[in-house]
Amino acid sequence: MSDDILDELAGIVGERRIVAGAAVAAREFPWETHASCNAKAIFLPKSTEEVAAIMRACHRAGQSVVPFGGTTNLVQGCATTADDIVLSLEKMNAIEEIDSGARTLTAEAGVTLQDAQDAADREELFFPVDFGARSNCQLGGIVSTNAGGTKVIRYGMTRDTVLGLEAVLADGTLVSSMNRYIKNNSGFDLKQLFIGSEGALGIITRVVFRLRPKATSHNVALLACDSFEQVLEILASAGKALPDTLTAFEVMWNSFYEIAVEPEGRLPTPIEPGAGFYVIVESMGVDAVHDSAAFEAMLGALMEKELLVDGTIAKSDREREEIWAIRHEVEPVISTAHNFDVSLRSADVGQYVDAVDAGIYEHYPEARVIGFGHLGDNNVHVSVLGLEWDEATIRDVEDVVYSRLAPFAGAISAEHGIGLEKRAYLPISRSAAEIELMTTLKRTLDPMNILNPGKVVDAAGK
Repeated sequence: MSDDILDELAGIVGERRIVAGAAVAAREFPWETHASCNAKAIFLPKSTEEVAAIMRACHRAGQSVVPFGGTTNLVQGCATTADDIVLSLEKMNAIEEIDSGARTLTAEAGVTLQDAQDAADREELFFPVDFGARSNCQLGGIVSTNAGGTKVIRYGMTRDTVLGLEAVLADGTLVSSMNRYIKNNSGFDLKQLFIGSEGALGIITRVVFRLRPKATSHNVALLACDSFEQVLEILASAGKALPDTLTAFEVMWNSFYEIAVEPEGRLPTPIEPGAGFYVIVESMGVDAVHDSAAFEAMLGALMEKELLVDGTIAKSDREREEIWAIRHEVEPVISTAHNFDVSLRSADVGQYVDAVDAGIYEHYPEARVIGFGHLGDNNVHVSVLGLEWDEATIRDVEDVVYSRLAPFAGAISAEHGIGLEKRAYLPISRSAAEIELMTTLKRTLDPMNILNPGKVVDAAGK
């Protein structure tokens, strides 16, 4: 490492916490959706103080820095160039405190979501953010992307779970807003600057999360129906019958379900493929007898209305996990696909996916369009498979997906963020004034444009 800045950073973290040379490109990502890491070196700090020292040195040198969490991001939010260094927070993986009385968890940014969930569970508490990448994604990453997941109906996005955080700015300044209170109106709520800003305004190093009481009832059903109109009726019925306990409402088009379960997929088949749509309904509460009765009554009413063609209700933890495993079986879909994550009114989702399917098929009849997502909170994922991807094909497919979204006044990103991939399409969902304000914030907090440069907004004006 002949570069002076690399030698200086090596002095901060030590040679044992550096990945350099051929090992940088050999670094593995959890999913097959990322290009190889292309950077000068990867540095692995073990404390906020080391992160701050690294950023001070990089600010003086004008050295660009790309923060790495679990790298499960799907929008090139952690894409690198040969001129960058990578700052990975994987060694900052301590859970510092769980306050059972206050129901808070304080942890470093490199803790995985799974470890945070398990730690809360041991204290008979519940960490409410959840999605399939839980064993890989890290807390700093889920905060910096404001991740959503499968329980947003009941508990909200990650933003709704964060009480306080600590972040390091591009010049190494430490901003510690480690609030532990539900109510704190003492001036600007600075943590909101960093939640969802994808590491472009600061590197999150520690977080205080709000935990919830652990549920004593947990009901999950997998349902099949013929039409999207029936899916909407099921959603409305579940919302009315389970107003306080409805936690998740997931929809899978048959095209997704068939890839996940046997005989095409690898998972057991609780109910046969071939229906138009498959729905997972989940409720969680604190009154097992009442909640189970209400859940079963809701399913009975759906059957009486002849909205279902098939269905099964989980009778054990294992069966709940098997049902959810189908929805989380995304890697066979996304690994060779171009993937989209949008929000629009639930009532418009079926019409939107049909329009995308028709638009893609018109240009690429060999393509396969897969739909699935968190319908209860207006979020649908669309994956386009079966194509040889080059820049022209990617642009064609993106134009179809986003042009069909515009008439519905939808959001181009529901939970995955913007990264590099969606930056050009941000004007579909944000006004010119909003984008200018975002850019102003970036230039104010990072005037040299060294922190995750190019992500979300183009602060360099290129």
